[in-house]
Amino acid sequence: MAAATNTNTQAALESTATATATATSASLSADELTAKAVHKRYEGLVMVRTKAVKGKGAWYWAHLEPILVHNSDTGLPKAVKLRCSLCEAVFSASNPSRTASEHLKRGTCPNFSTAVKSISSMPSSSTPTVNFMSSSPPSSSQVQQPHHNHRKRSAGGGRGGAVNIGLSPSSATPTSSAYQVPPLAIVDPSRFAVELAYPPITSTVVVTAAAAAASSSGGGGGAMFAAASQQQHQHQQHLMLSGGKEDLGALARLKDDVKRLKSPKTSHGPALSKNQIDSALDYLADWVYECCGTVSFSSLEHPKFKAFLNQVGLPAISGRDFSGSRLDNKYEEARAESEAKIRDAMFFQIASDGWKSRNYGYVGEENLVNLAVNLPNGTSVFRRAVFTSGFVPSKYAEEVLWDTVTEICGNNVQQCAGIVADKFKAKALRNLENQNHWMVNLSCQYQGFCSLIKDLSKELPLFKNVTENCLKLANFVNSKSQIRNSFHKYQLQEYGHAGLLRVPLRGFEGSDFGPVYTMVEDILSYARALQLVIHDESYKIVSMEEPIASDIEEMMRNPHFWNELEAVHSLVKLIKVMAQDIETEKPRVGQCLPLWEELKLKVKEWCSKFHIAEGLVEKIIERRFKKNYHPAWAAAFILDPLYLIRDTSGKYLPPFKCLTPEQEKDVDKLITRLVSREEAHIALMELMKWRTEGLDSVYAQAVQLRQKDPNTGKMKIANPQSSRLVWETYLTEFKSLGKVAVRLIFLHATSCGFRCNWSLLKWMSAHSHSRVGMDRAQKLIFIAAHSKLERRDFSSEEDRDAELFALANEAFAGDNFRPERPP
Repeated sequence: MAAATNTNTQAALESTATATATATSASLSADELTAKAVHKRYEGLVMVRTKAVKGKGAWYWAHLEPILVHNSDTGLPKAVKLRCSLCEAVFSASNPSRTASEHLKRGTCPNFSTAVKSISSMPSSSTPTVNFMSSSPPSSSQVQQPHHNHRKRSAGGGRGGAVNIGLSPSSATPTSSAYQVPPLAIVDPSRFAVELAYPPITSTVVVTAAAAAASSSGGGGGAMFAAASQQQHQHQQHLMLSGGKEDLGALARLKDDVKRLKSPKTSHGPALSKNQIDSALDYLADWVYECCGTVSFSSLEHPKFKAFLNQVGLPAISGRDFSGSRLDNKYEEARAESEAKIRDAMFFQIASDGWKSRNYGYVGEENLVNLAVNLPNGTSVFRRAVFTSGFVPSKYAEEVLWDTVTEICGNNVQQCAGIVADKFKAKALRNLENQNHWMVNLSCQYQGFCSLIKDLSKELPLFKNVTENCLKLANFVNSKSQIRNSFHKYQLQEYGHAGLLRVPLRGFEGSDFGPVYTMVEDILSYARALQLVIHDESYKIVSMEEPIASDIEEMMRNPHFWNELEAVHSLVKLIKVMAQDIETEKPRVGQCLPLWEELKLKVKEWCSKFHIAEGLVEKIIERRFKKNYHPAWAAAFILDPLYLIRDTSGKYLPPFKCLTPEQEKDVDKLITRLVSREEAHIALMELMKWRTEGLDSVYAQAVQLRQKDPNTGKMKIANPQSSRLVWETYLTEFKSLGKVAVRLIFLHATSCGFRCNWSLLKWMSAHSHSRVGMDRAQKLIFIAAHSKLERRDFSSEEDRDAELFALANEAFAGDNFRPERPP
């Protein structure tokens, strides 16, 4: 029946091809003629397969599916292939019957079960057949004389496929099964106690035509079959590999290569055009460059990554491809975009971040100083990076900053409205401001808030007491084995994990409060386990031997200890959250005074909550405020329409009443300094007019319009540029004061920008003496920083990964954070 179906299939295909040849027109091109013929052949195969699936064709069409292969350049079909639905292998469609025999019947397809195929392809009940698949060779009584000697041989029998032997219906017992033996084994597996890389695959015994002929002479056929099987088994037992068990791996690879050559796997998806490949590689290059060292160039040659590229239809790439001309081209594109944006701006501000190390106290630490340009429209572009190590003198920083200004402006240095940096306010920034009266040089407010935490840790006795008590407790728990084991036991019981309390390095407790804050967090987080430790029997035993154990127990039972611990943690967290908001939102200079006033108000509430005296805390904050203060804070606060206050008459007036007398004088002094001597008195007269008249209520309300940020949920200014645009378009009568306002209110109050990851810093440190290496690093940093600033993405990969892992623990940590206080 299968042979007849194959004949019909071939006839249908030949008729389809003939029809295709006669239907083509001479006016069509060669490609179109080929495509039309291929499509006709494809339709013919689909029609044959559809009939076969409905039960009117060969069995193998259930597993073979016709597919069209398109030309990558023209998009026209160029060939028809057959795809195996079981293993996704692709074959020529010239002879489907032969493909089925070689791929399916011979066991080349790893997902095709021969036993299932034999049973599913059994002929009708008039000529019943059976496959021997029992675990032992069949006896002669099991092989019956066929009813018809003129039966047809199976289509695959001549090529090594299983031969179906016709039996009478009575001979096919319900317990009969197909006989399987392992394939020819060159090595006796029992000789070596190792696992084969590929387990032996059982296959159906092939009954040759000679065995079938012998079976016609009576019961002797079964004996001949059993003898042949026994001889084959003895042959397997005696043949060994000359290399012993060391050859098993090579044998497994040989079998794998043979299978791959027999059934080559091709890409499942459509072939990509050259334009698609180039576009995909461009996106890949952008991602690698923007990761800025997180993804190394050598990882592009990883075997798994190469396999991925091959799977999606992309060619293999190397690290040299991405670190050579492609990197140069990307850098030139980013550089050109940056230069164009700077040329369009009338003035700008230099932002310099990285002079101050984020890890205090480490001598010789490598830093990357980033120099960016803040534009009036609210955007920032990267300029260059400076690699530093160890102590950096103020004079060097001053030269770097001024060279950056002259490199951008040339002789028109007044185009630079000012500089904001995270260090050198007292020397480098002040010197440049005194030498260039039109400049306003500010210190970074993010660093100001971080320095406030350092001030509190050094000057507030509360911080000193908490630090000493926590160090005493943490060192005792970590160093005493009995206490540590008990602590780990209760950690596992309460939190599901165990670990040591994190303790800062000896000698660095006073230089940076960050490690101390981490230790405080650990003690508060594991407060429940620590409370259980002091009630454990092991602690009582240690208390008899160690006098300090009694002191620690008394301290932990005292509510005052936990109150101080929570107070320090709460205050530091309050300041850290505000600092993180400053780093994210990048406030303008006019917002500095409101920020510090908000901080002072929150600290007063903190003092009231934890019963802390306000005097010393306020003194420390006021000292840090004066160190960071610049007269531009007060002037921008007065000139920015965003902070206008509505009075009883309905006017929107500048908030002079929020300033101190000294700050009011600072406003006058700064405005007269930023204008020429001839315009000084005019600017002061316009300032008095601004103070009494203010801004039209409609414009003021438009500037102060707020909307909800979809990402954070906070209310933010709808159009941050409206403050400057009002001065440039509506308040045109203020000629001199308007010039000062537009150059002042756009200035950023923080230098935070692009943050480089540690992997690139380490690489730059290792290649600091290589000109080529440093040049590539500069280009890579420029591309990454340019892209991140364009997206206004100021976070680092390390921070995002930390947030990702912290999300899973937030709910659990929130339930266990507050300690169980003793009664």
